[in-house]
Amino acid sequence: MEYRKRITDDELQRKLQASGAVLIRGAKACGKTESAKQLAKSVIHLDRDEQVQLLFDTAPKRLLQGDTPRLIDEWQVIPGLWNHIRHEVDDRKQHAQFILTGSANPEESAKMHSGAGRFTIVDMRTMSWQELGLSSGTVKLSDLFEGKPIEVQDHRTELEQIVDQIIKGGFPTLIQSDVRQAMDVNRAYIELLAEVDMSRVSNTRRDPQKIRSLLKSLARNTSTLVDNTVLGKDIKAHESIGLSRPTLYDYLDTLQRLMILEDQPAWSTHIRSSHTLRNSPKRHFTDVSLAAAALGANQQSLLNDLNFTGFLFESMVVHDLRVYGQANDAKVYHYRDSSGLEVDSIVQKYNGEWCAFEIKLGTGQIEEAAENLRRFAQLVDSDKAGAPKSLNIITGTGLSYTRKDGVNVISLASLGA
Repeated sequence: MEYRKRITDDELQRKLQASGAVLIRGAKACGKTESAKQLAKSVIHLDRDEQVQLLFDTAPKRLLQGDTPRLIDEWQVIPGLWNHIRHEVDDRKQHAQFILTGSANPEESAKMHSGAGRFTIVDMRTMSWQELGLSSGTVKLSDLFEGKPIEVQDHRTELEQIVDQIIKGGFPTLIQSDVRQAMDVNRAYIELLAEVDMSRVSNTRRDPQKIRSLLKSLARNTSTLVDNTVLGKDIKAHESIGLSRPTLYDYLDTLQRLMILEDQPAWSTHIRSSHTLRNSPKRHFTDVSLAAAALGANQQSLLNDLNFTGFLFESMVVHDLRVYGQANDAKVYHYRDSSGLEVDSIVQKYNGEWCAFEIKLGTGQIEEAAENLRRFAQLVDSDKAGAPKSLNIITGTGLSYTRKDGVNVISLASLGA
């Protein structure tokens, strides 16, 4: 299959020219290796060759020999190689020597120098709507940070197509697959995660049935502020399985190491109110299709429960905002205070500039969402946090345009980096 350009490709090339080595992080099958191969001049796959461990034990520098940039795929299989790469970068004193890809972070007990000053990092996710060709990308996040109004865009999307995409997800290998095929592959991804990957990542046996129960609970609570105590109660209520607190924390930590979960942190800011800010993160799978797969959801079940589908849609949009935000030097947060005021996503650049987003599956809640955004903008202390660059409502269906009150309404099929 012909390579399809990724939004992170430019970042990868830029960082490779700025450092001796680049680490690409992301969940299994998100496309790290294929992206790296577009720039690499030689490749070694540490998870495929049985001789690799023996070679590392006897002559580790031979693993690093080859045309540069040299791609070292699934580097975490031999964590000790990290320090050898670090020293090799020091010795060569040249940029663009190595690209490392990994679908799991090593345990903290692995003795590794941080690599600061030698390595740069590119976080990679599954494909966004723009990368998949489902969005025109004409409403750019970069323009929203400039406060530019939106000329009317008519990129309508049917509800059924949105539901299909929630189930199918953004894994590159599924671009040519239909929904039924993608559903089978994504459910197998969950099964292998429970039966193999969770135990293999640290050579510790973990109970597949308990993992499945945890994944189902996380899926039921996608895009919510559920804490670990509530997760434990939810598992016991729905799955009739008890997870001790140490086991729950261990499993969640392992899912984070495998980059299956990506929490959305709370936004910390200054507000003109006595209300207190909530600090709990929202829970998301790295790709919304894994939440659907964990629950065994299909098109009909999601169409029959549009309230839950709305949470899945929010998670899918947050994923895309993360991809587009990364291209704009920004991260994605959420806001909630003790009064119950909530904003789905705050995208903030490192320089402090920010935009606010409400996320609605349909167009019926646009007025309520616009009022919520205006009230939130007035609450933020603009003298300390700055005024928002734009206030926005992302919808699944309908037109993209700027309202008379200045709030942007944006179809996901128009949004891009």
